[in-house]
Amino acid sequence: MLDAMSMDQLRTFIAAADEGSFSAAGRKLRRAQSVVSTTLANLEQQVGFALFERTGRYPQLTEAGRALLEQAREAANSMDAFKAKARTLAEGLEPELAVAVDVMFPIETLTAAVQAFHQAFPATPLRLYVEALGAVVQPLLDGNCRVAIIGSLPEIPPGCVSEFLLSVAAVAVVAPGHALTLARQPIAQAETARHVQLVLTDRSTLTAGRNFGVMSSQTWRLADLGAKHAFLRAGLGWGYMPLHMVEEDLRTGKLVRIEVQMHAGQAPGFSMHAIHMKDHPPGPAGRWFVNRLKLT
Repeated sequence: MLDAMSMDQLRTFIAAADEGSFSAAGRKLRRAQSVVSTTLANLEQQVGFALFERTGRYPQLTEAGRALLEQAREAANSMDAFKAKARTLAEGLEPELAVAVDVMFPIETLTAAVQAFHQAFPATPLRLYVEALGAVVQPLLDGNCRVAIIGSLPEIPPGCVSEFLLSVAAVAVVAPGHALTLARQPIAQAETARHVQLVLTDRSTLTAGRNFGVMSSQTWRLADLGAKHAFLRAGLGWGYMPLHMVEEDLRTGKLVRIEVQMHAGQAPGFSMHAIHMKDHPPGPAGRWFVNRLKLT
């Protein structure tokens, strides 16, 4: 009986456990509740015991069901990886590579990777989107790019696989003469909240209503990191910048570094990751490009 078990049954089992009801699992899988119930009943008959307790309003995993759930997830993930690998091998070299890159990623590393890519894959056009926050992820979710390099958005979207690339140091800076240069260091967040903070805005709707690294109620939101850089040098507020972008300004005195008190476990900076959809990994050119970005 166990040899007749199907991957569809395992996915239905996982959906029912995750969604908390057979009807919700049916909506997720786009199937009728009766189909979900029948599929799970057949699975239980094959394994020889109940996976769900059905006496209450909502089905609850039995002890045996809980014991099998993790193995079901591993089997489903393994099948997903198998199909993704097979799809990549069948596709061969990508006719074009589109990559979304976080604006915080070190430009020297990106430039070197692009130059090397053109030499290694002269017949494969490379298309880059440079954005911040959710706008880096949106082209990936929309199917307009194969890989996204994220950092300013500290979350991995569902259905994506993540791979660490490198860390980017960030510093809080102001122009010389700004009031915060006179404050006692490290500066309490209550003090920074009294001054305009320059922050990047999200050109997508993925982070609507949410803030990342915002400490002031007075904010100027800019869609371009270059504009933020210029506004900081003009003394129009304070804000965080990637260290590699402001090192020369700090050396020449055009900007001044300030220390802002952070909560326990917080630290300025960005952890850069390459992400792709679980069922659509990069091909040979994309894989090469991701590996090249790790070379700093």
